[in-house]
Amino acid sequence: MSLNIAHKPRDIADCVSAYLQAGDLDGITSMFHPDCQIFFPPGQPPSVGIAGARAAFEAFIEMRPQIKSEVFSEVIVGDIALVRANWSVVTSDGTVIAEGRSTEVAKKLDNGGWGYLIDCPNGPPNLSEPAN
Repeated sequence: MSLNIAHKPRDIADCVSAYLQAGDLDGITSMFHPDCQIFFPPGQPPSVGIAGARAAFEAFIEMRPQIKSEVFSEVIVGDIALVRANWSVVTSDGTVIAEGRSTEVAKKLDNGGWGYLIDCPNGPPNLSEPAN
């Protein structure tokens, strides 16, 4: 069972990073709402649900990199939040393997913490890009 929960929407990325560094894929997926959509990689249809979150992070588990997230905007209305951040994925030797400016919608989870409902690591897709 996953023990880290995000007490604020801005904490989600730090929790994901901790689980990623621990190699805990179940922990990572616990940070996503069951109805989530992840818009990564850009230009591809979104990954959907917990299975989609699992698929999105499987490739990174072996490397156990750190996610560095600098949240610069957080708006909370009830159990929904909009979060924007600059982020990077950094290997143990300091190599940046991915980076971007995200826009995410978070939602309160059944465990009382926050999780991603809509995760757009490179910002929201354009109308011309595939969507669900």
